Amino acid sequence: MSSDFESYEQDFAVLTAEITGRIGKVPKLVGDDKKQMVANVEKQLEEARELLEQMELEVREIPPQSRGMYSSRMRSYKQEMGKLEADFKRSRIAYSDEVRNELLGDDGNSSENQLIKLREERAHLLDNTERLERSSRRLEAGYQIAVETALVRPNLESCFQAWAPRYKTDVDLLELVQQSTVKRIK
Repeated sequence: MSSDFESYEQDFAVLTAEITGRIGKVPKLVGDDKKQMVANVEKQLEEARELLEQMELEVREIPPQSRGMYSSRMRSYKQEMGKLEADFKRSRIAYSDEVRNELLGDDGNSSENQLIKLREERAHLLDNTERLERSSRRLEAGYQIAVETALVRPNLESCFQAWAPRYKTDVDLLELVQQSTVKRIK
């Protein structure tokens, strides 16, 4: 059983070396060659995953006293596989950026024009932000005045006659309330 595991290890080592070499070539290629290389790397990564599964099955069949050594090897192989997948993902992102640039017609020479355009857009956004902030402050001040008016005005209007009675009836009413209050207190 351990001989099967060791043969899988050798196959995995060869395969990971090939994958590493091809991943390094992906960013340097263009067009159909690049697409073909990406497809080949994806196939090889799938083969490597299958090899890892086979190796795990072999480790499960190994006697428990010697299984620890093989388990630690499996962990390192899985870490290596994760690193390969991450490297491939990074190379694919670079590849997708190149494809996007080809589709959008960005040749890389217009970076100065892009910077100028970005600066103008940023300045425009900052101006709009300042306008919004000023408008928000004005709205908040108006809202505060409306709330204060709504809360304070009814209280003032209901007590207006007591503060400054103008009519004889208001004075008479206040005196009547005052007299009845004094009678209740005594």
